[in-house]
Amino acid sequence: MRLPTPWRRKVIAAVAVAVVLVTAGPVSGTPRASAAPRVTLVPAVDREVHFTADGTTAYGTLHIPAHRADHRLAAALLLPGSGPTDRDGDEPPGFTPHTLALMAGVLSGDGVMSLRFDKYGTGRTGLGGRDSAPDMGAYTRQAVAAYDTLRAQPEADPHALLVVGHSEGGLQALLVGHAAEPKPAGLALIAPQDMRLLDLIRLQLAAQLNRAVAAGQLTAPQARSNNRGVARAIADFRARRRIDTSGLLPSLSSFLDGLFGPVNADFVRSDDALHPPSVARGIAHGTRTLVTCGTEDANVPCRTTPSLLSALAAAHTTGPGLRVLTGLDHLLHLAGTPADDPVIAPAAQQALHDFVRPWRHATRR
Repeated sequence: MRLPTPWRRKVIAAVAVAVVLVTAGPVSGTPRASAAPRVTLVPAVDREVHFTADGTTAYGTLHIPAHRADHRLAAALLLPGSGPTDRDGDEPPGFTPHTLALMAGVLSGDGVMSLRFDKYGTGRTGLGGRDSAPDMGAYTRQAVAAYDTLRAQPEADPHALLVVGHSEGGLQALLVGHAAEPKPAGLALIAPQDMRLLDLIRLQLAAQLNRAVAAGQLTAPQARSNNRGVARAIADFRARRRIDTSGLLPSLSSFLDGLFGPVNADFVRSDDALHPPSVARGIAHGTRTLVTCGTEDANVPCRTTPSLLSALAAAHTTGPGLRVLTGLDHLLHLAGTPADDPVIAPAAQQALHDFVRPWRHATRR
């Protein structure tokens, strides 16, 4: 999960892709009477869709892979990480790894259609008349409305509905799993938020301070003092006390002031109230699940995953379960890859392939 950033308006254009497939006729010299029935193939397409949640219209991209006309397809809702992250997994113009758009492509190769959308504060959806971030409940209602839109598509198999969430979207996938009807057949939690939000942020900031000490940019006593100050600010926010960040490094003080300020406070409080393992315990029995962690992920390290995995086991979920992605960071890149490189490492692609294996072959109508 990337550190939350203040909202800002963004517009993104959806790119339509059409792939035309032509079926072959009877082999020359084969009697017409013995020819196999002609198979009608529907070409792949991206469709712009919209739906309404809490009075706000959201916009997204429905990707439908090439398929037989008499088949329905497994269908996956794709959910982005924290901050103003749009339908493609980007925060343009400065951060454009295309994480969700690339996932849609990987799933398409397995014959799985997908819907990704601009959540509140991003892309065509925008702020919806708000001047601060909605709370987690509003984001969940928006995601459930997207799930219902996906289910209603004529190409979608209502018995093979999936939710794939990256980072904070992993927690959101669990919440959709609770709220949506019918229940998803599968949940893929990709580098998911697996702790309370402010506990995870405290862990992330401590790691950054440790790296600064190792690089000679801070002394160990300075790092300890700032860690104590971060812990105190979090405790004061949770207790609804006045927060004083004046004794922290300027960069930390600015970040925490924005995090706890009027624009983000309601959202942060609502997210921090959620304990992901507790949410996971309520997932429907038999749900196929995937959880990934990258060994080079500085945002959600593998050591935080066991509680979430135990909760999913207690819920009697099935599926590939944990996939440790050796050498991969939070963006599913090999460590050292520039953040904006539009690539998902082969190990992460394989994890998605393994997750959707039961649904790779579309079902007849």
